[in-house]
Amino acid sequence: MARSPLLDRVRSEMRLRGYSIRTEKTYLHWIKRYIYYHKLTHPAQMGAEEVRAFLSWLANEQYVAINTQKTALNALAFLYHKVLSIELGDLDFQRAKRSRRLPSVLSASEVSLILGQLEPRDHLIFSLLYGSGLRITECLRLRIQDIGIEDGSITVRDGKGNKDRKTLLSQKLIPAIQAQIACALPVQEEDNRMGYGPSLPYALHKKYPNAYRQAGWMYLFPSSALSKHLVTGRLCRHHLHDSVPRKALKLAVARAGIQHKRVSCHTFRHSFATHLLEAGRDIRTVQELLGHSDVKTTQIYTHVIGQHFAGTTSPLDAL
Repeated sequence: MARSPLLDRVRSEMRLRGYSIRTEKTYLHWIKRYIYYHKLTHPAQMGAEEVRAFLSWLANEQYVAINTQKTALNALAFLYHKVLSIELGDLDFQRAKRSRRLPSVLSASEVSLILGQLEPRDHLIFSLLYGSGLRITECLRLRIQDIGIEDGSITVRDGKGNKDRKTLLSQKLIPAIQAQIACALPVQEEDNRMGYGPSLPYALHKKYPNAYRQAGWMYLFPSSALSKHLVTGRLCRHHLHDSVPRKALKLAVARAGIQHKRVSCHTFRHSFATHLLEAGRDIRTVQELLGHSDVKTTQIYTHVIGQHFAGTTSPLDAL
């Protein structure tokens, strides 16, 4: 299939501005859907009216969530403003009504039950999600140098919003992490003998040609196979794909017999935040550990545990 010159322009503009590969794929997805919705009409021949119609269609006929519609809007705004240099003006479109649901949260016993069904590598991955409040992509992108064993911390680099942050490292996980490092380093050494190494961010391979040989740059959870870097085209070893732990989690949840809750990788991050607040931790601290830019995002967890009622109890409890 022939490559689209327009999508190539979008891709180049996003990489020039330092957008993540995940955001790039998401934006390209919504731009394609927009083009197909308007029967393959070139976006340069359309404008605010067509964008408004597409966003309203998502809300009225596809019943997408508010955040999904916002993502589609951001993708089209980037296309028109940054790539086509076309101003859309004020878009009076139908807003999505499907609000964000309260997150599903596991109890401590349920977390323990699921972890008990996992093999050592996957057990470590989900222990990090729950013990440090990581997103699955943040966990899989961890490099050896991001693990602070001495000070009990994990450095998350280029997290959501291209932000770095530090979060907690459970002391219980140190032996498992050391064992995982012992598994990852021989993989790097073998790759190095063939002239390969872990994928490096941005143009680091140009500034530091031998960085791929340094142990600190090796992924904690390396992929089982070599692949081409999406940006540079160089053969390298990327981190483990997120589909691998997702499949392991699905099996573990089934074995644990948990059927009354929807459990995903993100459920462990939700549980991390909720359990910290239940233990009396300050919401600003939890906000910082999660990497939320706005405390309002963190406040959803107070709704999960009922803290938004400011300690009010039911009158029935007084009878």
